[in-house]
Amino acid sequence: MEIKEISNKEDWEEFLQKSSGKTFLQSWNWGEFNERMGNKFWRLGVYNEGEIIGLALVVKVSARRGTFLFIPHGPVFVGGLPTKDKKDVFQLILLHLSDLAKEEKASFIRVSPLFHASEENQLMFDDLGFREAPMHASAYEATWKLDLFPSEEDLFKNMRKTTRYLIKKVSENKDVTIEKSTDPKDIEIYQKLNKDVSKRQNFVPFSPVSIKNEFDVFNKDGEIIFLFGKHKDKIAAGAMVVFWSGIGFYHQAASLGKFAKFSIPYLLQWEAIKEAKKRECSIYDFWGFTDPLKFPNHPWAGPTLFKMGFGGYKEEYIKTQDFVISSGYWINYIIESIRKRVRKL
Repeated sequence: MEIKEISNKEDWEEFLQKSSGKTFLQSWNWGEFNERMGNKFWRLGVYNEGEIIGLALVVKVSARRGTFLFIPHGPVFVGGLPTKDKKDVFQLILLHLSDLAKEEKASFIRVSPLFHASEENQLMFDDLGFREAPMHASAYEATWKLDLFPSEEDLFKNMRKTTRYLIKKVSENKDVTIEKSTDPKDIEIYQKLNKDVSKRQNFVPFSPVSIKNEFDVFNKDGEIIFLFGKHKDKIAAGAMVVFWSGIGFYHQAASLGKFAKFSIPYLLQWEAIKEAKKRECSIYDFWGFTDPLKFPNHPWAGPTLFKMGFGGYKEEYIKTQDFVISSGYWINYIIESIRKRVRKL
């Protein structure tokens, strides 16, 4: 086996199209997004006898708390690869990244893998010398998904009764409309909505430049849209949805509290699901899940209950893992441990 950088978009995307356990955070365009954000990154492929059997988009993260190499929702392996072989491939990637980390003065390697939470998978990471990260990475460690094979009628029937009722109620309200857009000019509308919500709920929103770059990069390939819910022509809710490799991702959303009584996000979500089905996606990924029964006070508990109402199933993965390169890691560890307690995560 050998590791080489992949410079051909077609080769990268073709491999991912045939792979399972993936999100657009390993897509070619996510590399383009990181380039626009000024982040150094590498597209690495693991080859066995000339064939790609695994790949990893690796991003260098430089923060005040430290510098590290990050693989978001990866590596991604060829389907059906046994755990033993995954471990061998992973070990090769780790050896390569350990040298790269020293060159880039990174104190650790962080992996947010889409490997199902199991004793076998956890043992693999333990054997490789990883330790659980103090906080989850910028993406989820569990998600709520919906299979889109059923008809629209059956998808609607499979929803929670309350969710069905609210969708019907909103759709009958002539003052409410849902609009879809791929117009770059509407980036500003979504950014304003996102900023208003973050002020009300006291959280740090995605930066305007981040939203713009993500939309621009995926929009050039027709893989992203905005959906806006309006009440009497006033923006009440919005969402940014990515459609990639047969999956629809409910990546970002925001809604204004003063319109809460109209339940507009329910209709907006249903329109996003129908759009994913129209684009022949097989899965709709609601992007993030926390068990509302186990963790009722978690910041994601309310949004998760909303997502669960549309039907579907949860998928839980191995927790974010860190591989320590140098003692500088422990500064990051302490800071993130404090942040986790403060944010009640």
